[in-house]
Amino acid sequence: MEYVDFNAKSSPNKNGEDKEVIQIRRNTILCCECGAKIEPNTHNMCTNCLRDHIDITEGISKEVELQYCRNCERYLQPPGEWINARWESRELLGLCLKKIRGLKSLNLIDACFIWTEKHSKRLKVKLVVEGNEVDHASLRQGAIVDYTIQNQMCHECHRVEAKDFWRCVVQVRQHADNKKTYLYLEQLILKHKAHENTLGIKPMHGGLDFYFASENHARKLVSFLEAMVPVKVTNSRRLISHDKNSNIHHYKYTWSVEIAPLSKDSLVCLSPKLRHQLGNIPALCLVHKVTHNMNLIDPVSGQLSELSGLNYFRSPFEAICNPKQLVEYIVMDVETLKPSERKGSSSKNLTSDRHLLCDVWLVRASQLGTNDNTIHARSHLGHVLAVGDSVLGYSMTEANINEAEFEKLKSDNIPDIILVRKCHDRQSGNRKRLWKLRHLSYGHQVDEQLVRDKLDFIEDLEEDPEFRKNINVYPEHINVAENEDTEVINELAEILDENGEDKMKDKS
Repeated sequence: MEYVDFNAKSSPNKNGEDKEVIQIRRNTILCCECGAKIEPNTHNMCTNCLRDHIDITEGISKEVELQYCRNCERYLQPPGEWINARWESRELLGLCLKKIRGLKSLNLIDACFIWTEKHSKRLKVKLVVEGNEVDHASLRQGAIVDYTIQNQMCHECHRVEAKDFWRCVVQVRQHADNKKTYLYLEQLILKHKAHENTLGIKPMHGGLDFYFASENHARKLVSFLEAMVPVKVTNSRRLISHDKNSNIHHYKYTWSVEIAPLSKDSLVCLSPKLRHQLGNIPALCLVHKVTHNMNLIDPVSGQLSELSGLNYFRSPFEAICNPKQLVEYIVMDVETLKPSERKGSSSKNLTSDRHLLCDVWLVRASQLGTNDNTIHARSHLGHVLAVGDSVLGYSMTEANINEAEFEKLKSDNIPDIILVRKCHDRQSGNRKRLWKLRHLSYGHQVDEQLVRDKLDFIEDLEEDPEFRKNINVYPEHINVAENEDTEVINELAEILDENGEDKMKDKS
């Protein structure tokens, strides 16, 4: 009840005028517990006595359970989302507060973790809350909530642990003797982490099988492979189960990815129709490099051309000679050709910036000192060859080639020797390297041929800086499965490039 004192004196305002002031007196009562003067309320108690006799946190759940997956180290956020959160992090605190029941009827003032051992599987959160009701508006109390962490496997990890449980498989194959393209593609997959969503990788004859639980992840890998190298993709599906009531079908999908059976330094023979599409390039060409397209070069005229994977698989062909058939020769004399002496292609198609045509006189390395008869050959390697160098090439007079298009060629159009690349001293490569490569799992069976191809691939990386610019190399002393520091990788790549330049200077 309020009383108004009408006998109170008025005070003058700024203009000197008197103004009446009405004084309002509020009624007070004594606290039923301590006797302090307070304003009336429903409990007739002061704030301190209310704090002792009334618990506004009794509706808050004091014991809560958290679900934790030990495999992927994630916590369950209801209803079905799994999130990553570090121990005593802000994300984990937010998840803990969402799990508390009865907190919506109170105002949360503060929340923090109380230190606990991580291996104890216990969490403690200290809360400070304030009442929402009129009588409890100024009442603040604290509470401690205990969390018990229970191990529960998430849906993705459960699929991984289940045997033979997969929905999609991507089968990558290359049916060829020279598998440099396959090994190059493997390094691209590791660099761009295109295999991170796989359930497992299983080695098969001629390639690998990538297993996925989601169709979108499998399609993402297939799109990545199509963008990196020339491939042919075929897909199929098989019905697993069918729910007639809801009309839901469950399938298993399979993608077959066939890599073009051509690799760097392979010799091919083109058909007349394909030669016309590529700008009348000669029939015998070398595969200069394989990226998303196949770059072909004529070793006699230096003409370059690109063959896309789509055009290749419309009229596929195989290599007539592989790097395993290379023969070593010793350069006895080199004569660079003048621009007026270059024949066989227009100046637009010549790679004058990177290749230089020359006449080379050679002697077979195995016959050096016993046979003085030199063999003449025209090559595109005039920018790297010098007298006394070793060079690798295909001996067309001794090669046993069974190819329909090759048999149609006239003997005048087939050179005796086709030089491929300069030969470096690979015996010195037996020293311990300061770097290494990552590899996908090949299982317990060791393929001797694949091991030799990997060694040749590593040696090609040492000799060709352009070939290794898209590949990550790792220091020998670092665990490559766990450390992928970009600065370390780039620093090691620069050192490798410097060593490669020194090797070229020593050889020249």
